[in-house]
Amino acid sequence: MQSETTAGADSKQDFGLDEELADVLIAISVISKRLARKLTEQEQSNKEGENKHE
Repeated sequence: MQSETTAGADSKQDFGLDEELADVLIAISVISKRLARKLTEQEQSNKEGENKHE
C-alpha cells in the first residue's frame, strides 16, 4: 500500500518538475527571440550607417 502512495507522490512531483522545466524553456525561448530581434535591428542600423558614409 505504501509503495502505491509513494509512486503517486513521485508522479505528481515529476509532473511538477516537468511543468517547471517547460516554463524555464519557454522563458529561454522568449528571451532568445528578443535578443535575436535586437541583434537584427542593430545589424540593420549599422548597415544603414555604413551606407550613409560611402
